[in-house]
Amino acid sequence: MSKLSNYSTQEPDDNPYRQIELSIVEERLRQARQSFNLALFTTAICSGVTAGGAALLLNGTVAPGTLTTIGGVASSAYCFKFARDANDRLDKITSDLRKRN
Repeated sequence: MSKLSNYSTQEPDDNPYRQIELSIVEERLRQARQSFNLALFTTAICSGVTAGGAALLLNGTVAPGTLTTIGGVASSAYCFKFARDANDRLDKITSDLRKRN
């Protein structure tokens, strides 16, 4: 947050809405960080579920192991999509900032 605030004090204030724009960018960055952290956490959980399912499959408990493994793999795929979307949002913010300057 302070990096963007410092940036706003370095330039002359030609646009009265500059502070509002910076606040919006800061909020979008905060949300993107939170989305990335959530994706990282859920990916770790899903990996654990997948490993548990694989252990059940190796133990010979086929039906629960199969369900757990399929559930873990499917949720991991969704988490990777979630992380990619968060990364795309950060890329868009960076692109928008470069276009404005």
